[in-house]
Amino acid sequence: MKNTIVPFILLVFLPVFAHPQAISEWREENRTGVSAESGLLKSWPDAGPDLLWCNTELDKGYASVSFGGNILYTTGTRDSVDVIYALDLNGKMLWQTPIGRAWNESFPESRSTPTVEGKFVYTSSGYGDLACIDGISGKIIWSYKASELNKGTYGKWGIAESLLLDGNKLYFSPGGPETMTIALDKISGSVIWKSASLNDKPAYVSPILIDFAGKKTIVNVSLGHVYAVDAANGEILWTVAHEHPASYNPNWDLIKCVTPLFHDGMVYVTGGYNTGGMMVKIAGDGKGASVIWVDSVLDVHHGGVVLVNGFIYGSNWLNNGNGNWCCIDWNTGKKMWEEHWHCKGSVISAEGMLYLFEEKKGNVALVKATPEKFDLVSSFRVTQGTSGPFWAHPVIHQGILYLRHNNALMAYDIKQK
Repeated sequence: MKNTIVPFILLVFLPVFAHPQAISEWREENRTGVSAESGLLKSWPDAGPDLLWCNTELDKGYASVSFGGNILYTTGTRDSVDVIYALDLNGKMLWQTPIGRAWNESFPESRSTPTVEGKFVYTSSGYGDLACIDGISGKIIWSYKASELNKGTYGKWGIAESLLLDGNKLYFSPGGPETMTIALDKISGSVIWKSASLNDKPAYVSPILIDFAGKKTIVNVSLGHVYAVDAANGEILWTVAHEHPASYNPNWDLIKCVTPLFHDGMVYVTGGYNTGGMMVKIAGDGKGASVIWVDSVLDVHHGGVVLVNGFIYGSNWLNNGNGNWCCIDWNTGKKMWEEHWHCKGSVISAEGMLYLFEEKKGNVALVKATPEKFDLVSSFRVTQGTSGPFWAHPVIHQGILYLRHNNALMAYDIKQK
């Protein structure tokens, strides 16, 4: 099968690629979940910050939002197809385009957050069908069945990866017997390189790109490993096992959903289901890694983690319907506090504050990021959207807090007046 390419569009917009623009993607900035936004409210009214608008025209999905100019993008699932949506900054639907085959087993709703550079939007469907879309018109520039064509394998919940973009390359993780990671030319969708295989399934993780030991390195998580790939040529630089405990039911598929954190030559990963977390130190030459501590407290399911002033914050997995909010020390893994607040959920940060989005009933909190205690400042509850968990991660953009609940997308004004 060949990529679908529209040569005319590529020729018209080629100069845009020659001058890379800022990238908007999953868990900005640089996939840390820590926003660079400033001038935000440090407390909210009892009913929550002002709701600017709510759009309920989306199909169900767990994706967050990303931005290109004055347009925001997200995905949803309609029947057996994943769809990308473009809205203006007042919440008006501009266009919607089918992008590929939706996952058709457990929790089929879309979860890939689009990656945006200038006028170009990149995303994956639940079956690993990739697409490059013209962000203005909604037309598909090229598409590529990346998992199928690279003998990729699937966990029980399909593909949940938000694509990683760097220079002229777009990265994706098919997993399976042929390769763990591939690099595509972002203009044409053609394959540049394929890494070796670890004979492991891909996780439900969006990888990170780091600069270390003089090279750009992709740090990723498969169902049984943390691994690093040289972004220049696809060489696997190191692997570290990260497996579920012996008590885990061997008939269940492994589950890993949390984007790693990188800081000062070290990588933190966590897995849920009593896997726990661990800190991996990368060797000085970038071609090896070892575990320097493990923890069983911050055992995150899929709500992400943030690093703020030397401490990691997130919520742990007690069971599929419950969890506590936690803080641990980056250097040692020592627990600083653990607090029950409604249920587990997702977390981002800005200006030394944590933004919590609890997954069971949609409670939202503003919490001071301090290792001393769980310091709740304000909270409110999201009531919009169809039934189901609140799994989309929050996003802050230009002083607005975006929250997604299945078919509903809300925009809250959190800018100081």
